[in-house]
This record gives sequence, structure tokens and C-alpha cells, in this order.
Amino acid sequence: MSRKNDILWKGIMEGIFDDLLRFIFPDADHLVDIKKGFGFLDKELSEMYPEPKKAAETKFVDKLVKVYRPDGGEEWFLVHIEVQGYPDKTFAERMFRYYSRIYDRYQAPVTALAIFTGQNGKTMPNCYTYNFLGTSLVYKYNTCCITDYTDEDLMASNNPFALVVLAAKTALLMGKKPEVELMGRKLLIARLLHGKGIFSKKKIADVLTFLNNYIVFEDPQINRNFRQQLDLITGKTNTMGIIEQVAEMRVEEAREEEREEFAKSLLTETEFSAEKIASLAKVPLSVVEKIKERLNQQ
Repeated sequence: MSRKNDILWKGIMEGIFDDLLRFIFPDADHLVDIKKGFGFLDKELSEMYPEPKKAAETKFVDKLVKVYRPDGGEEWFLVHIEVQGYPDKTFAERMFRYYSRIYDRYQAPVTALAIFTGQNGKTMPNCYTYNFLGTSLVYKYNTCCITDYTDEDLMASNNPFALVVLAAKTALLMGKKPEVELMGRKLLIARLLHGKGIFSKKKIADVLTFLNNYIVFEDPQINRNFRQQLDLITGKTNTMGIIEQVAEMRVEEAREEEREEFAKSLLTETEFSAEKIASLAKVPLSVVEKIKERLNQQ
């Protein structure tokens, strides 16, 4: 999973976490006090499970969230979420190790969810088993495989997270379907998001951020066409601001080469000035100019 997609998944999970819960657990409103909000414990999670041996290109999207029970008291439990987009033989064991360390630290109830975003999600495990000399355990967790849901059911849903799943399914078609056709699917998601008339402006903006940046075409003109059509759908002329939100989502944590890659994507996908791109990607203007020169020579 790319750094950009890592950021997008973390951003959308925080932006519409209540809807994610309702999508996975139909009775979420009876299990969780949504009005009390949520505590995102990502820093604590990374401290519990540092991965110094992990390859630089290996990306995990993980969340640890504190939620409150609807009993009027302070009773709470933890939700551990992993987003996985590629086969990994160690995945189930990693889920168990997370659980063990989370429970050891907080001594609180924990429920876990694995969201499988790849083509092979159906083959991913839903439990970790251990057996040695009469000692055994089975650790089972919730799973959500995006390919298990039909496009029709996702489009009919009144849960905005369903449209996030539909966008992730559309991204799996990149390179397999013509980009013009995929732009049509992308626009359909935007129309559904805006046209249902039941989502808050913030949630619409959060999902549009995910949609616009999770599905990016190689042809810059198709990206521009999408944004023009999106302006017509939303009745606005400032949807370019959606792209700027990605820069605000932890771009300062990115390595230098990742910032340069982000700057390159802005050059090919937007009409921003070099100065604005340098500001958004947090790189020197000279770097943007060099990238622009290389692109012109191609």
C-alpha cells in the first residue's frame, strides 16, 4: 500500500468512523455511544508494536480507537483495525500480537477488524491459531473483504462508508478497464454521495477527499475532466481544495522522496502553480522546478 493510500485510509477512518462501525456492526448504535466521540490512539499503538525490521516499502494501515458504551457511565472498549491490501503470511499472527499487547497495556475489552482491500481478500485469514505440546489457542477477528459486496448493494446503501468501499473496488480496476470508463464510475460515486441528500457537508468532503485521491488516472486530462464534472455536480468551483486536504494529512511525516513524489503527482494532475505545489508538498521551489523540467523532457 502506497504512502498516499495509507494516509487516505487513516483519514477516512477518522472522518467517518461512526459510519464504519455501522457498516460492520449493524447494531453499532446500541453498542456504542456515538455522541461521546472517539479517541484515536495511533501513537500508543505504534509504541506498542514498533517494527524496525519492516522494509521501507511495506505499508500497514492500523488504527486503535477508544469508544464508549451507551450506559451513561465511563465504561469503554477498544477497536483495533487493520487495512490490508496484499497477501501477507504473517498477517494473522500480527493481528494476534497487536491484540496481546493492546490487552496487556489497557486491560480492557478489545474487538478487532481486518479490512481487506486487495483482489485476493477472500483468501486472507480470519483467525490466528497456535498449537504446541498440548497448548493451543485460536484468535478470531472480524473481517471485511471489499470484493464481497456487490456494486448494487453499495450504491443502494445510505451509509457513506459503503461509497468508500465502492471507490476502493473501483481502484482495483485500474489498468484493467479504460480510464474513461473508470472516470464514469468515479463520477457516479460522487453523484451518489452528493445526491442522496442525507450526509453532512463534512462527511461529503471527507469521502470526496478519499475518492478524488484514491483513484487517480495516468492521463492528466481525464483527471481535469473529472474535477470539472465534479464542480457541476456539487455546484461549486473550488473542488480543487479537496486535493489540498491530502497535503494537510501528515505530509510533514513523509520522507523527502515521498514529498517529491507527491509534488510530481500535483504537477501532472492539477493546474496549481509551482509555488503552490512546493507549499503543499513541503519541498523547495527548486525541487518542483526540476521535477517539472524532467516531465517536460519526457
